[in-house]
Amino acid sequence: MVNTVLVVVLLLVGIILIVKGGDFFVDAATWIATVSGIPNFIIGATIVSIATTLPELLVSLMAAAKGSVDMAAGNAVGSVTANVALIMGISLVCLPGIAKRSQIAFKAILMIVSIVILCLFSQNGGLSIIESVIILVFFVCFIIENIITAKKQISSDSKPETKPGAKEIAVNIVKFVVGAVGIVIGADLLVDNGTILAQVLGVPDGIIGVTLVAVGTSLPELVTTLTAISKKQASLSVGNIIGANVIDLTIILPLCAVVSGKELPVTSRMATLDMTVCLIVCLIAVVPALISEKFRRWQGVVLLAGYIGYLVILIGFNGFGL
Repeated sequence: MVNTVLVVVLLLVGIILIVKGGDFFVDAATWIATVSGIPNFIIGATIVSIATTLPELLVSLMAAAKGSVDMAAGNAVGSVTANVALIMGISLVCLPGIAKRSQIAFKAILMIVSIVILCLFSQNGGLSIIESVIILVFFVCFIIENIITAKKQISSDSKPETKPGAKEIAVNIVKFVVGAVGIVIGADLLVDNGTILAQVLGVPDGIIGVTLVAVGTSLPELVTTLTAISKKQASLSVGNIIGANVIDLTIILPLCAVVSGKELPVTSRMATLDMTVCLIVCLIAVVPALISEKFRRWQGVVLLAGYIGYLVILIGFNGFGL
């Protein structure tokens, strides 16, 4: 017998944790950018994106370890689509802005190339260990490029005139860690208890899978993005999303294959529909920005509309057996 009251309470606790955790997290990340001289975009694409990708990574790795390899693969690809079409769509509708080609070009191209490589590798129905190692090389390139870019961007005149005190450093480190932990735990509570509540209300499992679970593991990116929007930190938001996508694509699936110890199966629907949609929304999100050096509101509208259409198709297949 499900205790509905307890489920609702835990659901609310999860929401509070991710909202407050997101607030602490963005504040601390912005502080790091300010005192270090590293651009917000770089902070968003590295530290923030790695931390907010933890739910997808943990869920996929646990699924792979337990033999649920389909869930592991679907979670990674589905999260990228949700990150771009839903979360970045919201960000661009609310806060379109400048997109410096020097900052986004490498990461955006790496994201697109990673999807294309995954599509090609998945056409035979699986991702082998060797193919996984090749994809992991892209992740290494991502980290190296970020380190090099950060070093170039840091200059003596970009550093603060006064060094932060020990108390200020300690406070922001605590805020960063507490914020990250709060987001991860809150997302876990929200997904688990939201799924239970949906089942109690009679919502089909197929619909739960393509809504609560898919979006749920992307909640950290969503909360961080909404918090960044409220604080007018557009570059931190976009940097976080692009960075999180590169990490999702280049480390989660390969690690799942390594953990499972065998080829990671990829369904025909994922290799065709899911990965194709993922590639299309990523192209819509970054190609116009690379050309004009601006993220525009119309991109956000198209991305959100596309995501709604994608969900309708998935619900049709999964929820109603079409």
